[in-house]
Amino acid sequence: MRVNSNTAEAIDAPPPHEAYANAPDLRREMHQVLALGAERDGRRVRTVTGPPVDATVAERAWLLRRAALMDRMAGPGPDGAAAQTAEQLVLYDRRHPGLVAGPHHPDAITLDSSRRPYVRQEYSAWTAAGRPGTHQEERRVPDLRYRAGL
Repeated sequence: MRVNSNTAEAIDAPPPHEAYANAPDLRREMHQVLALGAERDGRRVRTVTGPPVDATVAERAWLLRRAALMDRMAGPGPDGAAAQTAEQLVLYDRRHPGLVAGPHHPDAITLDSSRRPYVRQEYSAWTAAGRPGTHQEERRVPDLRYRAGL
């Protein structure tokens, strides 16, 4: 539990093992986040057919998944990459407050400057809400080891 330094309000940000309990394994999630980034940047054509995806919601889902992935890979303690991607999510959510899924606004969790508790709150709420901004079926990302002949 964290305390908001501005209001002394208790903020329950789930610990990593709870926030990421339903997350794909790290290798699979890394491949999916890289594939989403390639689609986002135009380096890869969207391969899934279906209804159009709201670009703002899809961008937020990518930022959230990337921040969560970095948080999971960093482990406990401060980590530059995890803090950087968390801050990018916070900045996006400030511009799009209607997309915040958890109970607390990104500026509510102020005692942890890494913003990693906010990422955990949002990932947990995002998965509970059915992972908005993603396709119903997870994209099939080719196993790079197979393609490399390993």
